[in-house]
Amino acid sequence: MKTFSTKHSPKILILLTIVGLTSFFSCQEKENTPPPIFTHDVDTGNTPWTKETFDNDSEKFSFAVHSDLTGGERPRIYEVAIAQLNLMRPELIVNVGDLIEGGAPDSASWDQQWDSFDARTEAAKAPVFYTGGNHDLTGNFAQGIWKERYGKNYYHFIYKNTLFLVLDSEDHGKERNDEIEKIRNEGIRVLDEQGREAYAQTEYANLPERSFGNISEDQMNYFLEVLQKNPDVKWTFLMMHKPMWENPENVRFFELEQALEGRNYTVFNGHTHTFRYLERNGMDYINLATTGGVQNNSLGRSMDHFLWVTVDEEGVSIANLLMEGILDKTGHIPSDGDTLVFEKK
Repeated sequence: MKTFSTKHSPKILILLTIVGLTSFFSCQEKENTPPPIFTHDVDTGNTPWTKETFDNDSEKFSFAVHSDLTGGERPRIYEVAIAQLNLMRPELIVNVGDLIEGGAPDSASWDQQWDSFDARTEAAKAPVFYTGGNHDLTGNFAQGIWKERYGKNYYHFIYKNTLFLVLDSEDHGKERNDEIEKIRNEGIRVLDEQGREAYAQTEYANLPERSFGNISEDQMNYFLEVLQKNPDVKWTFLMMHKPMWENPENVRFFELEQALEGRNYTVFNGHTHTFRYLERNGMDYINLATTGGVQNNSLGRSMDHFLWVTVDEEGVSIANLLMEGILDKTGHIPSDGDTLVFEKK
């Protein structure tokens, strides 16, 4: 009986191995190749659409900006805003401060207010980046609560080569913080007991720091260093609560503006509860109105809204979205918001 050897020469084994690996990787490549993003069965030459270059740049992203909740927060507005943002699906959300009412030093009250804000904010699908306002950060007591809960009261981050600078416009220095806190507490007492006309005559209502804010030398130097280390980002966004450029004596902020020369940037702020647009240094400075705060239409339009900002390689586009116009698939304002009033006429 003849027997046959199952042995192969080394050359044949190598060849079989190569063929096997080629077949394996070919199958793997087919399995891992994503399907085309667009297919069709039109073969007539002409097509019933305009182009096949889609607005889907991998570096493009959109984020939302919301504004003040305070001065007498109007119930349920902020909850509706979060529900609407969850429909819109931004990649991230930032705000411009005045997130809680604050008040006189009372640790239990402050923690309860922050707990309430945090719980409602946690419902957002996107991460939310906090900016402190005067209600959140006036005085060393308030700043201590912030630092205990959230860490830094000014900071920066980079997302898809886009730089975000989050400023603390209540950074007056420890001694001045104490003075302003006492003056503010007295002003709020007058407001609560005697009303807005009496409050308008108080020392706090007429403080330059109340209207314009300030930053410390340490904060200025921090952001100057951040800008120096990140010269090649696509865009730079500044988030702050108060319009610090309106104070002609705010030299530190002006030095920060000088460091921004030569780069593309946009500034967002709140505080006035009125929407205002300004072109300054050839750039957009946008003062948001409210996202649940008391409305003030004495200076211009006051409405509940948020900004929708899209960044791509070509630049930035900004849309103002009125909360009363963002409806769910059933044609209603989400979170049972149809009965709410979103703009003071």
